[in-house]
Amino acid sequence: MNKSHSWTDYQERLSRVTAYIHDHLAEELDLNRLAEVAHLSPFHWHRVYQALYGETIAATVRRLRLARASGYLANTLLAVEQVARKCGYPNAQSFTRAFSTAYGMSPTRYRTEGAHVAFRQAQRHGVAVVTTYTVEVRHVPAVQLAGIAHRGPYMQVGRAFEVAFTRMAAQGLARPGMRWMAVYDDDPFAVPEAQLHSRAGLSLPPGAVPQPPLEPFTLGGGRCAVLRHQGPYATMRAAYQWLYGHWLVQSGYEAANSPVFEEYLNNPRDTAPDQLLSDIYLPLA
Repeated sequence: MNKSHSWTDYQERLSRVTAYIHDHLAEELDLNRLAEVAHLSPFHWHRVYQALYGETIAATVRRLRLARASGYLANTLLAVEQVARKCGYPNAQSFTRAFSTAYGMSPTRYRTEGAHVAFRQAQRHGVAVVTTYTVEVRHVPAVQLAGIAHRGPYMQVGRAFEVAFTRMAAQGLARPGMRWMAVYDDDPFAVPEAQLHSRAGLSLPPGAVPQPPLEPFTLGGGRCAVLRHQGPYATMRAAYQWLYGHWLVQSGYEAANSPVFEEYLNNPRDTAPDQLLSDIYLPLA
């Protein structure tokens, strides 16, 4: 047995691939180049990737590109052609075909009819027109996590999750049923995207002590307003606007002096974008 090719070593190698993909989504991603990043044979590495992650490398690239594109469509005024180029598509036609297949509507229609639009209408008119989302106030028990800091756009925090999971696996801390959570320290409407601070973490087994570069931190441990969000992650920015601009100001509650955090309840690798479930936790005083 070659211990240099253990399970955790393969995870480490392939995490470099996913990190590289996150950083180069706008570029052409050549399989041979990705094999070099992984330091694995170009004849076999993508089969190892599919076996470990449950999706092909092509599916990963497509999913990440379209997730980033949905963020641009929901939160910017970039033309569809610009979004296509920024997400690695050679033209608007190929991008539209891929987006429509994954999201069930064209990029133009998604921009004008996606779930984020309903949230913005609710905030603009001061009425609760969104009936598929609820806010529950409850005590949230503390969760012990280990994670990696991320600086930059919140929509790119997935890179930090990949690194955190790999490091936890290498330290023997990964297990089924881990909770995937992130804390967001800055307001994206007040701080430039490149300067935003967040942390991506996974829950620890009882008594576990993570080693660097993993950083231990705790979320919860108090009363929170919890908004259950269903749909693409890109629509969550508008959900925040509704939560703060409509629910909080009319609720009689006061936000605590601690940042908002999120929990991701299913896996984007095997879940359609419109079925993704996330909880947004707003700590209350």
